[in-house]
Amino acid sequence: MTSPFSHEATTEVAELQAALKAHGITLPSLGLDLPSVVQTYGAPLVELGNCNLDTARALTAALRKAAGR
Repeated sequence: MTSPFSHEATTEVAELQAALKAHGITLPSLGLDLPSVVQTYGAPLVELGNCNLDTARALTAALRKAAGR
């Protein structure tokens, strides 16, 4: 059995991937946290995963730009 939120979580991960891609950012490990998907209570967790320093810098720059800083 999977979480009733699994479809919503999968959609949100795809939206996050698209938003990051618009800024030229790829998080290779981005996905759903499998143990949280198979539980039946609460929404699944999104696993952002690991990234290299260049990706971390790009993500920081995109967030700062979005915040107007």
